[in-house]
Amino acid sequence: MSPRKIDASAILPLAEYSKVRTERRREIAEIKKHRRLEVGPFATFYFECYATMLHQVHEMLFIEKGGAEQLVDELRAYNPLIPQGGELVATVMFEIDDPLRRARVLATLGGVEHQAFIRVGGEIVRGVAEDDQERSREDGKASSVQFLRFPFSAPQIAAFRSDAGDVVVGFDHPNYGHMAVMPAAVRRALAGDFA
Repeated sequence: MSPRKIDASAILPLAEYSKVRTERRREIAEIKKHRRLEVGPFATFYFECYATMLHQVHEMLFIEKGGAEQLVDELRAYNPLIPQGGELVATVMFEIDDPLRRARVLATLGGVEHQAFIRVGGEIVRGVAEDDQERSREDGKASSVQFLRFPFSAPQIAAFRSDAGDVVVGFDHPNYGHMAVMPAAVRRALAGDFA
């Protein structure tokens, strides 16, 4: 079982990380391959875990070179995105290359962070938006990045871990009513996020 929190002692010094960065990036790309799911034309769910967040912290420190002072902020930002044993946690990105089209689409998706779900065993697990900041503005425009946690009950975890039935991830937003069946490889990888 992976740790549920990144401790400062898990962070490599910058010079040491620089030597292993290429290999670490290759390893994390392999892990992430089975932790993502496209839903509809624009949304991608990136399911987070200890390994993805540890990598993110290392990368932020490598890029910004803020040292120990920055490390405190990075741990505060990324530790909450590590699943705690009874949940899945996802960064959901609405990826639209054209800036005008992106603005137009996001303007119609206000509140989308409250209308994400995972259906497993005939039950709906609703996404709970991170409350660190408002992700939809008063004018109805959604942020292109959402942080969602999906709290599962013990029977829902058992259903997720079984091979019975499909796991479906989606939105029931009036302007983004899309769903996708979770591939078996993704389901197996995410099953490890539960305690």
